[in-house]
Amino acid sequence: MEISMDNSPVNEGNVVVIYRQLLQQWNKRNAAGFAGLFTENGTLIGFDGSQINGRKEIYAVLDEIFTHHPTAGYVSIVNEVRMLAPGSAMLLAAAGMVGEGHTDITPAVNAIQTLVVTAENNQPRIALFQNTPAAYHGRPELVGQLSADLRLALVEYLSEVPNR
Repeated sequence: MEISMDNSPVNEGNVVVIYRQLLQQWNKRNAAGFAGLFTENGTLIGFDGSQINGRKEIYAVLDEIFTHHPTAGYVSIVNEVRMLAPGSAMLLAAAGMVGEGHTDITPAVNAIQTLVVTAENNQPRIALFQNTPAAYHGRPELVGQLSADLRLALVEYLSEVPNR
């Protein structure tokens, strides 16, 4: 993917950066850092379909999760950044998860992630993050291919989060 940079707070390069920051905050189990990347009224749609609205609620829900659960870390592949209009863009990515103490992804929780970014106070912020299961019902070859692709991203992940 070719990434172009321009002076707008929402350009292809900044969209990829904010997506990577989002996953880094999740991997660090940092609810405040994760929620702080959203617009004030941003929406998070979780793997199970849960909808969380607004930066404050995103923080509260994730703080509770991170406090009580050893969440798995994300490994991802950015597939596309699409500029929707001046000041807004959509990112499509594939993601896998690596459980604490593990060195491989868990294919059953592979996901397709969608991120919509807009400008808020002249900064790129996430308006929507949706995490959809990549179950590929009846197509195990697609699960296998996605898992193989995600395993290629594991080397970078394991070097960034060596103690997981």
